[in-house]
Amino acid sequence: MSAVPRPSVHVLATGGSISGLGPHRLDYTLYPELGQRLSVEQMLARIPEAGEIAEVTAENVLQVGSPSIGPTEWLQLAQRINALFSSARPPQGVVVTHGTATLEETAYFLHLTVKSERPVVVTGAMRPPSALGTDADLNLLDAIRLAACPEAAGRGVLTVLNNEIQSARDVTKSNAFRVDTFDSRDFGLLGYVDSDARVVFYRNVTRLHTTAAPFDVRGKRGLPRVDIIYAYAGADGVLIDALRQHGTDGLVLAGFGGGSYPGAFFEAGKRAVQAGIPVVLATRSTAGRVIMTPQKASAGFIVSDDLLPQKARILLTLALTVTREREALQELFFRY
Repeated sequence: MSAVPRPSVHVLATGGSISGLGPHRLDYTLYPELGQRLSVEQMLARIPEAGEIAEVTAENVLQVGSPSIGPTEWLQLAQRINALFSSARPPQGVVVTHGTATLEETAYFLHLTVKSERPVVVTGAMRPPSALGTDADLNLLDAIRLAACPEAAGRGVLTVLNNEIQSARDVTKSNAFRVDTFDSRDFGLLGYVDSDARVVFYRNVTRLHTTAAPFDVRGKRGLPRVDIIYAYAGADGVLIDALRQHGTDGLVLAGFGGGSYPGAFFEAGKRAVQAGIPVVLATRSTAGRVIMTPQKASAGFIVSDDLLPQKARILLTLALTVTREREALQELFFRY
């Protein structure tokens, strides 16, 4: 009887703590400043068990900390993943290793721009591989196991850290140093890559993504500029007016609670709308929706629904590649 072929998984490495090297085994803070990193081949050599799960191939796409990853790198990653999945022999799944600072943002961008039902899994680490108690090796192994799992297909881009599977849309980093930092706020995780090596799902996402999204970045070299401005007690309109005059393509205003703002701040937002700039109202609260009201509608604002400001920025950036019409933009925020 012939052996069952192993699924193929391709790993795209971008740097981050999961590849970082510190000066000694008790360093958890200095390694980003040293800039020394393992290659993806060295990372995989630490987990030979991955070869029992899948036929693993890999490439170093970037070698930077995730604070240096943004729209240019997102385009590079999305285009590379789409090319892999459209090739003559596509991998069953793709893993992206990534620093945790902007991991949730890269994952959400890919969630909206990858044009395949095949699994894409983003992972990272809170403790570098040089440190005692590192989570780098197990997170990478879990990501390969998840990307090789047929049940992971069709769920959009997933993240896995600390054995926990989360949706790219909902996940956020909640703690600066703890290994259980990533969570999905109100909604909870999707499942586990558990201690018995099984991938177990308990729920799915309902908002549209990947092949159901209208955002096609193949061949694009740049994206609209969208900025976030954070409201605080006593905030005025100086920053909003400065960006309006600078020529930003869109704004996300992170306000209080369900979407309230200091008066001068709100008036500056209205001036931006009147100047033709799409303005999305989000909340700096960690959970909950921003709800449309007659005042917000009459002023021409868009509401973020429950997207965090950094996720709202990504959706607005991509939305502006397909429309600038306010009602159409608002509908995208209700569907994605």
